[in-house]
Amino acid sequence: MPDKSPVVGFVGLGQMGNPMAANIAKAGFEIICYDNAGTAQRTPANGHAATSLAEVVKRAETIFLSLPNGPIVQSVATEIANIADRRCTLIIDLSTIGPEAAHIAADTLKNAGIDYVDAPVSGGQSGAIAGTITLIWAGSKAEFLRHRAIIDAFCGNPFHVGDQPGQGQALKLLNNFLSATAMAATSEAVLFGLSHDLDMKTILDVVNVSTGQNTASRDKFPQRILTGTYDAGFFTEHLNKDVQLYINEVHKADTPSSIGATVSKIWQSGTDSFEPGTDFTRIYEFIREQNQN
Repeated sequence: MPDKSPVVGFVGLGQMGNPMAANIAKAGFEIICYDNAGTAQRTPANGHAATSLAEVVKRAETIFLSLPNGPIVQSVATEIANIADRRCTLIIDLSTIGPEAAHIAADTLKNAGIDYVDAPVSGGQSGAIAGTITLIWAGSKAEFLRHRAIIDAFCGNPFHVGDQPGQGQALKLLNNFLSATAMAATSEAVLFGLSHDLDMKTILDVVNVSTGQNTASRDKFPQRILTGTYDAGFFTEHLNKDVQLYINEVHKADTPSSIGATVSKIWQSGTDSFEPGTDFTRIYEFIREQNQN
């Protein structure tokens, strides 16, 4: 284990959490893992599978959370705050939960004497596996520097963006809104091109060396849609959750929302039409079929 590093806890070993925890373990850090849905089968090699959240809290100084939504984060934060004989002094929340939920979690933990960092990640499951994801850290700069070796073990692009919980969430939500917008807009644009008997690959080749290029045209379409694999590794309902969080926060902030309102309706309708666990790149099929109906 690297010198002077804290014992690391990791709670939430799903699509993103498992590969992030695995990369921390591969780097030689002592890591204790827990997942309410089943820990033993999800704990990476070289990691310790805890039998309870309490075990993690009592053994780890720093705990990373990678959880699905705000209510679950709040539930876990409350449970942590109520555990006696804690060793944990810092929670680094990698979840995407929105600013309001981050504020609530931070207050819950602060009242128990535990610091909270709002640090959502971006880059999808493939980025989590490769260790190239972006980390958006809103919290203590000193803790950011103290944990830099651990951060570098699972993250390729770490940013300290502010000191206050909620700032990381705001940046993550606007990023995912832009990603969702690119995916929906590129779907419409490609369908327009196909209606003029253009080849999809030709469309993408031209766009990707021109001013219309974006993450959907550069990655999602050539790698996931043109190939028919639809395997970006991120579920439609998860991106829709982020888009709806974004539009709710936009309304609170009273900032422009005309484009956001349209995009949020598209993703909500798409999510409603899909089975749970559908890859978000299939929004292309939804948009195509809506036009045919």
